[in-house]
Amino acid sequence: MNVTQATRLVAEREIRVKLRDRTFLFGTLFFLLIAAAGTILPPLFSGGPSTVAVTESLAAPLRAAGLEVRVVPDDRAAEQAVRDDDVDAAVVTGPAVLAMDDAPDDVVKALSTQPTVRLLDPDAVDPVVAFLVPFVFAFVFFLTSQTFGVQIAQSVIEEKQTRIVEILVAAVPVRALLAGKVVAGAILAFAQIALIAVVSVLGLQFGDSGGLLTLLAPAIGWFVPFFLIGFVLLAAMWAAAGALANRQEDIAAVSTPVQLAVMLPFFAVIFLNDNATAMRVLSYVPFSSPTAMPLRLFTGDAAGWEPIVSLVILVLAAGAFLLAGARVYEGSLLRTNGRTSLRTAWRERETIG
Repeated sequence: MNVTQATRLVAEREIRVKLRDRTFLFGTLFFLLIAAAGTILPPLFSGGPSTVAVTESLAAPLRAAGLEVRVVPDDRAAEQAVRDDDVDAAVVTGPAVLAMDDAPDDVVKALSTQPTVRLLDPDAVDPVVAFLVPFVFAFVFFLTSQTFGVQIAQSVIEEKQTRIVEILVAAVPVRALLAGKVVAGAILAFAQIALIAVVSVLGLQFGDSGGLLTLLAPAIGWFVPFFLIGFVLLAAMWAAAGALANRQEDIAAVSTPVQLAVMLPFFAVIFLNDNATAMRVLSYVPFSSPTAMPLRLFTGDAAGWEPIVSLVILVLAAGAFLLAGARVYEGSLLRTNGRTSLRTAWRERETIG
């Protein structure tokens, strides 16, 4: 069995185990429900256009604004329709707008004479969207890499505790064992994110947010390769951290560098997203580029060549971390007599598999 076949075998095993894990399945369902609720419920709760009681002479501008108009014979009938809760508002001679306890903004807007608006920066991103997009990109990458990374480390430690790893390394090369875990984690993470993305897109379409989808499309397109390669980089670190530990209780101590590599870029992108210089630097740092570069593409601050250069840097960094992680993994995987130091694992790599 060559390394490629062994890697595929290990990855298939990891995926089958995870798909039988109820925690993983319920977690995925939970995230799907959040995505659906966050995109579908706001338009539903916002309600439709107001129903307005009005005489025929005042109905034209309200119909033009898309409001539901109910024609009544006179102003008294219009007021009574509001009191009887048959309509949301009424327009009477004046004109004046009648409502019970809340001013109907869409009716007032339909009756107002609006001045001509000339936008000096028509392509500017809405401030609310400009705040939410960096948070969503960073949160997705942070949460996914953290969740699946911890699971990879826990899987490695469990195999060491139960001594199953001794059987595994007798059957497959150690590097294939590491590669299989990383590949399986990447596939599962991407599948989960893809499902959430599909639900979110359908929810945005339901809420008539097609304009936002158009703005996000290029950034999402670049986020996919950045996400996958960035996840591989971090997954190699998580697997190596798991191999250094001998008990589940030790995972917090050995994974501190990995935790910092995940958390610091997350907060940097969140708090510095309006700093052009900082974001330019972060978009080339391997740990932060998976979120910083797609964000700069969304805001239009990145030139066409920049994501390509950033992705190449990320690929080279991921390859280097995979090689380093494999060396640490090999040097500590069969050490079950306590926690292994990084220095020991690096210097005294065992020639196994």
